[in-house]
Amino acid sequence: MIRNVVGSVLALVGATAAVWSPFRAWYDGRHGSDYRIGDLFTGITGSGSGVIGSILLPFAVAALVALIGVVLRSRLLVAVAGVIVLGFTVLWMVRVGQAEGSLVVSGDGRGLGDGVANALGGGLLLLLGALVMAGRPRRHRLEPAAGRPHAHPTPDEGPPPEPYGTGHGTADHGTGDPYGTETRSMPYAAPGRFDVPADPPRDPRDGDRRGRDPNA
Repeated sequence: MIRNVVGSVLALVGATAAVWSPFRAWYDGRHGSDYRIGDLFTGITGSGSGVIGSILLPFAVAALVALIGVVLRSRLLVAVAGVIVLGFTVLWMVRVGQAEGSLVVSGDGRGLGDGVANALGGGLLLLLGALVMAGRPRRHRLEPAAGRPHAHPTPDEGPPPEPYGTGHGTADHGTGDPYGTETRSMPYAAPGRFDVPADPPRDPRDGDRRGRDPNA
C-alpha cells in the first residue's frame, strides 16, 4: 500500500514536470512549444508551431497514460509514459544537435534551457514511480488436493469389499476363509452327498425263514 502511494506521487510529479517543460526554454531561449512534432523526424527548422502541433502533444499523451496507470495501479502504463517522455526528449536533442552542430549549456540563457531538464527529470520520475509501485495484488486460487483420502466412504464409492471369497462356487484359498462360497450358501448337505447305504443290512436267517414260509 505504501509503495503504491509513493510510486503514484512520483509518477504524478513526473507527469506534471513533463507537461510543464514545453512552456520553458529549451534551446537558446526558444520554448519547447515552438518546435513542431514533424521537425523531430525531418529536421529542426526555424519556423514556429502552434501549441497543439508542438512537442507538447506527446507529453500530454504521456501524462494521460501515467494518470490512467496511477488509477489502475498499473506499473506498465506508468513505465510506458516515462519511455514516451524520454524518447521524444532524446529525439529532440539529436535533431537540435544535428541542426546546431553541437549542444552547449550556458548560464547566459544560450544553449540548453531548463525546459529540457524538466522533461528529462519528468521522464525519470515516471520510470522511478513505476519501479516503486507494487502494482495490483494478485489473487491466488486454492486448488483442491488431488487424491486426498476420505474419512468415510461416500455413496458413489459403493459397498466395501467382501472379507471372504469373491467368486461364486469357488473357495477362497489363502485369505483365511475356511469355507467356500458354495459351502456357506448350503448349510446342510443335499441327499446323496455322503456315502450312506439306502437299505439296512439284511440278516441271512431272514432268507431261510422266507423260504420256509410260503406267505413270505
